[in-house]
Amino acid sequence: MVIRLDGELYKVIAATYHAGGGQMAGVTHAKLRNLQTGTVREVRFRADDTLEDVQLERRPMQVLYRDQEATHFMDSETFEQVSIPNERLGPTAAFLQEGATVPVEFSEGRPVGVVFPDVVEVRVLETAPPTRSVGNENVWKEARLENGLSVLVPPFIAPGEWIRVEVATGTYVERARKKKEL
Repeated sequence: MVIRLDGELYKVIAATYHAGGGQMAGVTHAKLRNLQTGTVREVRFRADDTLEDVQLERRPMQVLYRDQEATHFMDSETFEQVSIPNERLGPTAAFLQEGATVPVEFSEGRPVGVVFPDVVEVRVLETAPPTRSVGNENVWKEARLENGLSVLVPPFIAPGEWIRVEVATGTYVERARKKKEL
């Protein structure tokens, strides 16, 4: 959901409702990301506050490439190209692979963000030896992925394997099903 607050657009990242007691009304705590700057802000709304819900236009676009400043996309039908600053996309931009098609969100004709899938499949390039933390029965090891990120994986994951990673947190979910090599 995208809302307009103080004249700026914010995407709701998380929201929790806390019921009030007695004569005290309930409150909603929301974590919001500014669509222009990428900064995160926490806000508290009362039940009688009014918010403007903003509908964003979504267009499927192909990821062309990523440089130091921005990620570049192209509309496959019109060949229109747009760029979104990497700071606005945040750390999840590392999961965008060249050639992939993703929905890009537009507000008033300007690109403001990308809709990421919840889970992506990524190949493991290399792994470290397993480490055991004190008081913990689970054994994990660090793995470097093909997109440059590092995640903790179980000891049975080997280099060259595909794993599923949750995009929002960057954590290991499970081993991916076998991919057929062409």
